[in-house]
This record gives sequence, C-alpha cells and structure tokens, in this order.
Amino acid sequence: MNIGKTLFAQLMDFLPWTTFTRIVDRHGGDRYVKLLACTEQFRVMAFAQLTYRESLRDIEACLSAQAAKLYHMGFRHAIKRSTLADANETRDWRIHAEFAQCLIVQARKLYLGDRFGIELEHTTYALDSTTIDLCLSLFPWALFRTTKSAVKMHTLLDLRGNIPSFIHISDGKLSDVKVLDVLVLEAGAIYVMDRGYLDFARLYVLHQAHAFFVTRATSNTQLRRVYSAPVDRGTGIICDQTVALTGTTSRTDYPEHLRRIRFKDPETGKALVFLTNNFTLPATTICALYKARWQVELFFKWIKQHLRIKRFFGTTENAVKSQIWIAVSVYVLVAIVKKRLNLDVSLYTLLQICSVTRFEKMPLQQAFLGRGHTSEQSNDCNQPNLFAF
Repeated sequence: MNIGKTLFAQLMDFLPWTTFTRIVDRHGGDRYVKLLACTEQFRVMAFAQLTYRESLRDIEACLSAQAAKLYHMGFRHAIKRSTLADANETRDWRIHAEFAQCLIVQARKLYLGDRFGIELEHTTYALDSTTIDLCLSLFPWALFRTTKSAVKMHTLLDLRGNIPSFIHISDGKLSDVKVLDVLVLEAGAIYVMDRGYLDFARLYVLHQAHAFFVTRATSNTQLRRVYSAPVDRGTGIICDQTVALTGTTSRTDYPEHLRRIRFKDPETGKALVFLTNNFTLPATTICALYKARWQVELFFKWIKQHLRIKRFFGTTENAVKSQIWIAVSVYVLVAIVKKRLNLDVSLYTLLQICSVTRFEKMPLQQAFLGRGHTSEQSNDCNQPNLFAF
C-alpha cells in the first residue's frame, strides 16, 4: 500500500503556494476568515474542475464520502456547500486572476522552445473571444440581450503550447475590437485576428508599437493597389499586393501602406483576402498563420467541454469570474505538469486520469504512465467464472 500523498495533493504541490499567499495578503482575502481560507477555496474549486462536479451539493457529497482523506488533500475541515458559496461570493476574484497570470508566466517559459508547425522567430498570438450563455433571471448583472445574459472570455493565445497569455472577462455586450484597447502590445510579436477586429485606428496603434497583425479584409474595405509582387499560383496565392486605404475614415486612421494577399483555399475553393503590416514573410506563411488562428477556437471548445465554465456554482459576478479564473489555472496547471514530467499524452488524457485517481496514493508519474498496474489472478481462485458456458 502506498502511504504517500494522494494524487490530488501531488498535483497541488506543483502550484507556487508562497506566491498565492502573497496575493491573498495583498487583497486581504483571509481577513476575518474562520473557515475555508483562500487556499482551501482554491483547492476545492480545483477539485471540482478536475472531477467534473456539477453543483455545490455535488462537491460537498463527493468530499464527504472521502472524509478520512481530506486532511491529506489540504483541507483542515469538512467542506460545507454554504461555506463554499459564501467564499465564492465574497473572496475577491482578482486573487485567482493574478494567480492564474503567475501560472501562465511559468507555463510560457516551459513551452518557449515549442513549435506550432510554422518556423518563426516571432512570438505569435491568436486573439478571439467566446461567449458563455447565462440565465437572465439568475445573472441580471451580465445583460447581453433583452432575453438573455452572457459573459465573454477574450483570450490571447500563445500558439507555442496553446497557453493563454492574456484573458479579459467582460459582459456579453463588450465588442471584441475594444479589447485591443486594454491589450499590452509586445514589439515584434504577430497578432492573428479575424474580421471582428478590423478597426484601422486600433490596428495603427498596434503598428506604431512595432508589432505585426494578420487579419481578413471585409467585402466593403476600400483599397487602392500600389504594387503587385510576383506570385506562384500553384501555391493557392492569387495576388500579393501593396495597397493603400482609400476610405474617407480609414485612410486617416491608417495612413501607411498595407499588404493584401488573396488566397484560394484548395480544399474548399473559397477565396480569402488577408491584410497585414508584415512585408517580409512569404505570402504562404501569412496564409498559414491565419489558418493557425483556429487553435484559439479549439482552446475554447476544449475548456468548455472538459472544464466547468458553462455551469456555475454561484450567481454573482465575483463567483462567476472566480470560477472561470480557477478553471484557467487548472488548465495551465495540467499543461505545466505535462511539461515538467515530460509526458507524451494529451491534456484531455491527463484530466481523465486525474478525475478517476484523485484519491489514490501512488507516484504521480506512475499514474500518468500507467506503470505498476498489472492484473494478477491466482490460479486457485475459488470465484467461479461468470461467463463460462
């Protein structure tokens, strides 16, 4: 019998708890708290994410069934749903947001040498948002339309390792393009965006920050061709042009030249028009960069399917934001564990293993690699074969 820590406790050991404590102290998170400190709140919510709990009652029942192991998981007291509900409503969500950012910095360093299929020296980001639908009667503070509420999760995804480097949570009404106003731009980086971010005044700010962007043109974008570069139509590139904006407002908002690339997708036959301020990369690379933008869509799909960000354990803005940020922390934590243990399995597989072995006492790497689990059956077993004919 393994007398070490539970697998859940070993996972939690990968977190920088000293940093978390400093963040809690800065926000006064544990002031006047008698039960369920912020560290325990995080552990409970992380447990709920890793084990697919559906409600506060579900969390309480699951942990109560393993009361003898709670101390070894980092819990000093039995978990009550009312106490957890109060913690989610009152503990500042910025504690979990700052902690998630610390984990993101840690993960990005681990994945710094990874590639995403395109050999580039530049850091490449994909920017997009996803809408999380909410019930209007339960979440009136997140009004989206007259009959529904929603929150938006705006994400800047580092394509090396698919680690979110920036997340902004807003109500459903915030336009996607306005996120560019709060984005901290990185000189030399490439930002890949869809047509929802086509605002030439904001793109010019990005250009002046010495960053690059790749986006799609809309059908009503007014342009004038200045120069056409030779292209190989066998690669799907129809034209590679230097253009100037001619719209009344757009030519003032973006007074410099842009690069327009028209590409015909050989799989769908659809013609796509890309706009960028990068004149040095090959046209095929620009097209491949926009195709890689799909990784942020897959990220949204993955966290919605495998983490709890569509069903919430509280109805206040603080509770919703806390749950989303803790879900992001769990995603990044699993990515960190995968890299540090050098595991050749998907994040989905890691989550599935964690969900069924969280109370087991075995070495963490053994659980993920499937070692040491052999089925032994004695030859003189008296139990009859139920399927013998």
